[in-house]
Amino acid sequence: MGNKQAVIITGGSSGMGKYMAKYFLEKGSDVIITGRNKERLHAVKEEFASLTGEIEVFQMDVREQEHAEGMVKFAVEKFGKIDVLINNAAGNFICPVEKMTPNGWKSVIDIVLNGTFLCSHTVGNHWIAQKQKGSIINMVATYAWNAGAGVAHSAAAKAGVLSLTRTLAVEWGHKYDIRTNAIAPGPIERTGGAEKLWVSEEAAKRTIDSVPLKRLGTPEEIAGLAYFMSSEQAAYLNGECITLDGGQWLNQFPF
Repeated sequence: MGNKQAVIITGGSSGMGKYMAKYFLEKGSDVIITGRNKERLHAVKEEFASLTGEIEVFQMDVREQEHAEGMVKFAVEKFGKIDVLINNAAGNFICPVEKMTPNGWKSVIDIVLNGTFLCSHTVGNHWIAQKQKGSIINMVATYAWNAGAGVAHSAAAKAGVLSLTRTLAVEWGHKYDIRTNAIAPGPIERTGGAEKLWVSEEAAKRTIDSVPLKRLGTPEEIAGLAYFMSSEQAAYLNGECITLDGGQWLNQFPF
């Protein structure tokens, strides 16, 4: 990938989004990270200021259309273009369906599914107007097609994102040379995601034991995959979801 790719990463101030930003910056890409917390965004900008690429921050809520429009305008003002959109912003918490409130359900659906649609739709329309090709990467989870007790809201939202990924790949790939793909990470260390879903040390051990490779993934591995998928080396990759989970979702009978 050329040294001056312009990349937007939503939810880029923490977790996998932050590690992806770091990786792209180290490779020479210019990156805009978005998020709702202004202090966290600026702390990351300061931390990554010495890396090869240029980093900018944009405070926004992915659930708001005007914010998505502002994000595109900001990116074009700063870097002159957008080449890659990574829809990483998410919300999740463990809750049995019978105890889930309509507000809890709606919140996760709004961030994950509606937020991914709004950002993709807004950036996609910008590319279409500019007659420019582009690459979208959506972050999903294996329970989008499998199952996960306690995450009905997130599973439904991610399943919607997976379907949207494939639909956009067909529609926009054919007409506009816009590629849309997804990554389904397994349990990844140092991102806060896996830890948030572990209710005990026993649950943590059970998770690692369920991975055939007997370890957690690293955020650098996710970032490296995202970089490859958005690069010219993956120019024929479209409508695909790549699972990076050490084989966990396949391990249905771990005895």
